[in-house]
Amino acid sequence: MSGPVASGDAAQPGTWPALPPWLAPTAAALAAQRDRWTHAWLIEGQRGVGKRALALDLARTLVCEARRADGRACGACPGCVWAAAGQHPDLRLVEPVDIDDEGRATPVDAIRIDAVRALTQWAQVSSHRRGAKVAVIVPAERMNGAAANALLKTLEEPPAGTYLLLVAHQSARLPATVASRCRRLAVGRPDAGEARRWLAAQEVADAGTLLAQAGGAPYVALALADAALQAERSAWLAALARPEALSPVALAARVELGGREERRDRLAAALDWLLGWTADLARLAAGGDVRANPDQEDALRTLAAKVARISLFRYHRQVLAQRSLLTHPLQPRLVAELLLADYRALF
Repeated sequence: MSGPVASGDAAQPGTWPALPPWLAPTAAALAAQRDRWTHAWLIEGQRGVGKRALALDLARTLVCEARRADGRACGACPGCVWAAAGQHPDLRLVEPVDIDDEGRATPVDAIRIDAVRALTQWAQVSSHRRGAKVAVIVPAERMNGAAANALLKTLEEPPAGTYLLLVAHQSARLPATVASRCRRLAVGRPDAGEARRWLAAQEVADAGTLLAQAGGAPYVALALADAALQAERSAWLAALARPEALSPVALAARVELGGREERRDRLAAALDWLLGWTADLARLAAGGDVRANPDQEDALRTLAAKVARISLFRYHRQVLAQRSLLTHPLQPRLVAELLLADYRALF
């Protein structure tokens, strides 16, 4: 999809994502240097730490028509109002989403060349508001090869007053030709206490456990707060805790529920649970502590005493490899069955 801003982290279409408190100092420092910004930024870091919200906040700073003395967007001018409503003609958001004729959004595997070509054509047109033009691409690593190549000319020779903000969860997957033409901005996880307070403000219970599951990423923890997802996690972890009774066929059948996108989401969640579970086993086997699954520590300690470390490390790498191929698994259920059978064989 390529169009005016439609949504943000944890936001519904047509709303502007609030900048999380842990990124306010970064946004303020950058706003103060607004006149020295480069034309292309690569905002990189772990998924779920607020990079997208930061990129959109920076974009609003660029299209604001009455910036405050500190460089931040005023929030009241026509540019800010249109940006907040997702209707600013000089602010574009490119994501791996297809929009049909009725405006319905469908996630797709990649940002395709047509979306980037439309973006480059838009960049050549004069600004509607006679100010900056800003494009946010997220996640940038989801551009396919042709799309990334199509972006190079705009990165190399950007029209005056045009800015590209690339947001990447896995910046190593970006072509070097793209990454090298951007100024890099690393975004880390917030302090655990600050993340818990933010989640509490979102009315999320048991924030500490959810943050552990999310690897400290608040937006991921917010998504994990879904009751149905937590119930599914409990079912999977209960099965993993008893490998001698585990049925790979029966457990893998759970990923087959729903349509194609839902099946892929279920497989993604299952692979994340497997990764967190085996990482905790490896930590315990090496004398460390449980991180991802503190609510399952007793079961994990029992299993850690029974598993061979080298086999466990190899298995963890196997799951990581499957997770990297998630955008095009041919048969999610078969992937899950094979991984579960290999997990059971560890014991």
